[in-house]
Amino acid sequence: MAINFTAHEVKVNLKNKTKLKAFIKDLFVQEGQRMKSMQYVFCSDEYLLEINQQFLQHDTLTDIVTFEMGEDPDVTEGEIYISVDRVRENAEKFKVTEEQELHRVIFHGALHLCGYKDKTKDQSAKMRQMENQCLEQYFG
Repeated sequence: MAINFTAHEVKVNLKNKTKLKAFIKDLFVQEGQRMKSMQYVFCSDEYLLEINQQFLQHDTLTDIVTFEMGEDPDVTEGEIYISVDRVRENAEKFKVTEEQELHRVIFHGALHLCGYKDKTKDQSAKMRQMENQCLEQYFG
């Protein structure tokens, strides 16, 4: 199970990557999911907007876009793009630290790859519950 973090033309302060990778791997185990690899790419609003437009035909700013890249439906290979601009703005908006908001979005992407959705009100509520649970476990 390989998890990589890279930054595309932005600076991101991601502390304790070893602990974070172990947590994400444990999350997949708890969810009964097999993971081969995950690539997190931290980027700007502009870069993520281009991805959103090109691949999803969405013309909106977002904090995260998650792609399942694997060909085997039983093994996860994912790419997760996170806008650090959105993370910073949302941290201020929701009155949390940038570190907390960054981790919420990191966990959100992992949860998507574990099969959680957020298209409906009920799905969004469950996703938020799982994000909060991950934050409590990770920082608690």
